[in-house]
Amino acid sequence: MVLATNLGYPRIGPKRELKKALESYWKGQTPFADVCNIAKELRLQNLKVQKEAGIDHIPSNDFAMYDQVLDMICTLGCIPDRYKSYGPIGPDLYFAMARGDQSEGRDVHAMKMKKWFDTNYHYMVPEFSKDTEFKLDSGKILGEYKEAKDAGVQTRPVIIGPVTFLLLGKMDDGSDQLALLDKIIPAYTQLVKELSDEGAEWIQIDEPALVLEQNDAVLDAYKKAYDAISSASDAKLLISTYFDSIPAKNLACVTSLPVNGLHADFVRGEAQVDAVINALPDSFVLSAGVINGRNIWKANFEKALTILKKATAKLGNDRVWVAPSCSLLHSPYDLDLENTRLDDELKGWMAFAKQKLSEIAVLAKACEDESSVSAELTANKEAHERRATSSRIHNDDVKNRVKNATPDITKRKSPFSERKRIQSARLGLPSLPTTTIGSFPQTKEVREARAKNRRGDLSDADYKTFLQEKTKECIRYQEEIDLDVLVHGEFERNDMVEYFGEQLNGFAFTSNGWVQSYGSRCAKPPVIFGDVSWDGPMTVEWAKYSQSVTDRPMKGMLTGPITILQWSFYRDDQTREATAKQIAFAIRDEVEALEKAGIKVIQIDEAAFREGLPLQKAEWAEYLRWAVESFKLSSCVVADETQIHTHMCYSEFNDIIDSVGAMDADVTTIETSRSQMELLDAFATFKYPNDLGPGVYDIHSPRVPSVEEMTTLMRKAMERVPAAQLWVNPDCGLKTRGWPETKAALEAMVEVAKTLRKELKKEAA
Repeated sequence: MVLATNLGYPRIGPKRELKKALESYWKGQTPFADVCNIAKELRLQNLKVQKEAGIDHIPSNDFAMYDQVLDMICTLGCIPDRYKSYGPIGPDLYFAMARGDQSEGRDVHAMKMKKWFDTNYHYMVPEFSKDTEFKLDSGKILGEYKEAKDAGVQTRPVIIGPVTFLLLGKMDDGSDQLALLDKIIPAYTQLVKELSDEGAEWIQIDEPALVLEQNDAVLDAYKKAYDAISSASDAKLLISTYFDSIPAKNLACVTSLPVNGLHADFVRGEAQVDAVINALPDSFVLSAGVINGRNIWKANFEKALTILKKATAKLGNDRVWVAPSCSLLHSPYDLDLENTRLDDELKGWMAFAKQKLSEIAVLAKACEDESSVSAELTANKEAHERRATSSRIHNDDVKNRVKNATPDITKRKSPFSERKRIQSARLGLPSLPTTTIGSFPQTKEVREARAKNRRGDLSDADYKTFLQEKTKECIRYQEEIDLDVLVHGEFERNDMVEYFGEQLNGFAFTSNGWVQSYGSRCAKPPVIFGDVSWDGPMTVEWAKYSQSVTDRPMKGMLTGPITILQWSFYRDDQTREATAKQIAFAIRDEVEALEKAGIKVIQIDEAAFREGLPLQKAEWAEYLRWAVESFKLSSCVVADETQIHTHMCYSEFNDIIDSVGAMDADVTTIETSRSQMELLDAFATFKYPNDLGPGVYDIHSPRVPSVEEMTTLMRKAMERVPAAQLWVNPDCGLKTRGWPETKAALEAMVEVAKTLRKELKKEAA
């Protein structure tokens, strides 16, 4: 029979219980044993929800306290040398690797973070050297498998595959990680054997690197690894891929491996359906990813069944499983928790993780007997028909504005060299000007005031007065430490995307639609359900107020069209390009309003620009074309004297540096501290002509870097990029940090800039 299966489930809990427990532990308020108990409760709750939904294969080891790749680093014992003083793996070591540590006389950096393929989830990057050894510690994986078994659930353990794990990491000398393959294979062989001996019938081995174009050496590594692993146990092995189609060369490789099944993403990789079905050997089962694990729209049962019927006709019912396209980690927990911000019509178009389980179960039953779920199939069809014809979705004026756009509106009046001269005269900034990326700490006091205002316990007038006081305090502090270009702190904003979506047409919002971004950090993406348009000024009032209380340049702070697109649950009934350009015009209207209000510096954050890049290179050029066009649509409405900034997060720039240059922002700030300025190499090689602000300290860690450390980083930056082009700033916004660490780091940062300015002045003399 066709089985209902799942690849992974959200681990934060329906009410973000894991986040709250971790943050309480980090503050010293909750013992780690209590955090472990909460984590266990969440795992058992997840098992129960999936079992009750009718899922036949339920995953285990899909839970992580911080990150699944960090867990695999610990499982394989490949701990970087700087953490060796912590001894055996425990919470102190684990969180030092994740967040850095300055306790008990220590001062260690966190491991680098990077986006998980093209998602907004961040993983910890494994660090390798030629001397790296792998020593298996299977306690967590076996423990969670046995925990589920004791609860009456036979699970399918999930592990990150050996080749993907190596490719996710980085060698300290830049050499090939696959040189470590012979060392890592025995650890995986032993792990699979131990799981099999414990009773695991199937083991899910995630190899998402198979959706990327790979050379022969990588494919040979897959063959070598799985020849060894498959012979180690009686458990059956499912190779799981997701986020895109499997290139033909890779598909030929994976279907030749001595494993028992393949999971393929038929949502992102819809074009590969026939190729995958026809390529499977008789010994394979097919896990068909027909439910979108990365968006909140209700599945189209008719479309999914067309794929499933094609599969069962070729392979038979016993060899086809229904599954989500990827782990449901990337979906909110439960639509039933939404009872305030979403109306019934919108909810009728949606499915969160819990509802997706039911969709999987319905489709599995429909493959056996459609009449057994006829009511569900009919209801699904009617919901899609209502959505397609809803008057809430379409706005002809918005569509025509995008359609009629001409190339000239995506160009600045003058080249950067001329703009820089004009802006320098207007702003009067020193060399190596200092600034921050936007937000300042969102303290408990700020969050409580926002909550009181939403509940009606704090009047709008009193809330505005409160925000003005906090904004003025923030500005006075920046003046006190002598920052050059200021920000207003964003105390009025809940989130850098949600804040704008709440003021634009075409967006809807959830109350509990949280997804994990990294560690305890969760985001609540807006829902783009209709055509997007500007409905009046969104930031002008706060920008004008902030500029009125200081003589220094004050940034107008906006989120860019690609980041709003990527960090929202976007429409699945039109192209990403169409939605991005609608958002771009809305941001353009706001940029124009800010300039008219007298704001001299406007930052348009494109933190997700690199994240939106397709995984396969054949699709890069098309994406980069419309992504750059969208940014320029939003920014190229200002006069030469108005300075445009943008900011990008955790990006690998080598492959997209031409497009970053084509965006033509006057100043681009980037996260570089965890990479020790290595990310600047792309800008140096490219001879990037505009100004750059490489982040000199990591805001995702609570540790405070020293003046010496930041000075060293800036010197590295000056070796790569001329000092005349450089700004000095943190890696990202400071929203998640506390005031004491923020003040210490910023004051050191300003000292660094002033010291280096004196050196430059001496050199010039």
